[in-house]
Amino acid sequence: MIRHIAMFTWTAEATDEQKAAVATALDELPGLIPQIRSFAAAPDAGISQGNYDFAVVADFDSADDFLVYRDDPRHQAVIAERIKPILASRAAAQLSL
Repeated sequence: MIRHIAMFTWTAEATDEQKAAVATALDELPGLIPQIRSFAAAPDAGISQGNYDFAVVADFDSADDFLVYRDDPRHQAVIAERIKPILASRAAAQLSL
């Protein structure tokens, strides 16, 4: 199994509407990309200071399934149209579990 984790920090100018649009667009992906085994995308809970603003955790049966998701044009559209315009920083990792 491959677990993909991506974390984002938003720009100071990012609006609540833009942040919500990211979550909405990402939440649509599991219904569009059948290779996604499980998926969670949400703002940080605000428990600890210094965390990223938003995170995605997605599980896939194989590296090939992750690559299908990574390269899917609908996923790439969310990145280009929703995430990048308000992105200050990003960190990501893919874990083999």
